[in-house]
Amino acid sequence: MHDDTFGARRRDLIKAAGAAGLLATAGLSGLASAQAGKAQLAKVKVGLMLPYTGTFAQLGVAIANGFKLAVSEQAKSLGREVEYVTLDDESDPSKGADRANQLVTRDKVDLLVGTVHSGVQMGIVKIVRESGVLHIIPNAGVEAATGALCAPNIFRSSFANGQPAFPVGKVVADRGLKNVVTLAWRYGAGEESVAGFKDSFLKGGGKIVKELWLPFPNVEFQSLLTEIASLKPDAVFVFFAGGGAAKFLTDWKAAGLKGRIPLFGTGFLTEGVLEAVGDAADGLETVMHYGDGIDTPRNRAFRLAYAKAFKLQPDVYAVQGYDAGLLFAAGMKAVKGDISKKKEMIAAMRAAPIDSPRGKWTLSKSQNPIQDMYLRKVIGKENRVTGVAMKALDYPPTGSCKMPA
Repeated sequence: MHDDTFGARRRDLIKAAGAAGLLATAGLSGLASAQAGKAQLAKVKVGLMLPYTGTFAQLGVAIANGFKLAVSEQAKSLGREVEYVTLDDESDPSKGADRANQLVTRDKVDLLVGTVHSGVQMGIVKIVRESGVLHIIPNAGVEAATGALCAPNIFRSSFANGQPAFPVGKVVADRGLKNVVTLAWRYGAGEESVAGFKDSFLKGGGKIVKELWLPFPNVEFQSLLTEIASLKPDAVFVFFAGGGAAKFLTDWKAAGLKGRIPLFGTGFLTEGVLEAVGDAADGLETVMHYGDGIDTPRNRAFRLAYAKAFKLQPDVYAVQGYDAGLLFAAGMKAVKGDISKKKEMIAAMRAAPIDSPRGKWTLSKSQNPIQDMYLRKVIGKENRVTGVAMKALDYPPTGSCKMPA
């Protein structure tokens, strides 16, 4: 990213990360007071392996903030003090397994929380399957993690890659938009997102005119936008996130395509970038498992607490981190802080209903969230929820997950 706005954003994120540390300290102080007079238990070590630099930096900070907020709110009932070990994975798949192994073998974490990038996630999955360490995925949607490579110790608090995209295909088909071009980064998340969109769009009678790809994290969109203009599709479906999404939306408008060709995407396209892109996203519709304006006491309380703690407005990434913290807390409460009772803790986490700001959700048999998917529209600086695209969506089918006993 070369935009000065994102330079300022990164400085804000560094401040937010500092605030997260203060919040964690405050929460731990409360827990220490609650445990006065009790035998001192060893701290529970939580490894936060997330991107803190590069395209997905703001996502990593939001997830960490959300997780620590949930833990601080639940501190008195966890039964143990929590210590954090933070590691930047740089969204680099070649470093995924080594850095996860570092947390497990050197730092001896009890719980590994991570990550954002699906390619990095595959390295983490390899290590946690081998070691058996408890693992919560707070963003990366690579479907194998809760599919063919599922395991009792692997949980997800976010989505499978095709899950938010599947309802988009239905929305586009239902509107009679028949000929669509897809455009995405060619890596796990992009490929599975496009597959989820096609799954429902083709069933609805649609046709894919052309699939366009570019390597992650390339943001040179101009030639692809020129090609889209020449193809004249009824609509375009895209998958981009973070700084890449901001660059795409700005370039889409500059190319004169905004208002000429309907653009659709999963909510990652507009999460956390609206301040940076000006009016380039106005009116854009996306589908996501969270959005602004969910008018419930739970969501209002969460947004207030998050803004107070970090001086930032929460987004879906913060919610996913927060829900990872709630899932962890559900397990800790069940075993009264004795994380060595791994089977009992896993059983409690698997059965826990999560009272989330996004709405209540449960886990599928493969330990992926079964959740509502909201249709949203960019209005001003909000991803305003306008309806429910699909209720309690369990996607993808769990047949590929053969969960060990």
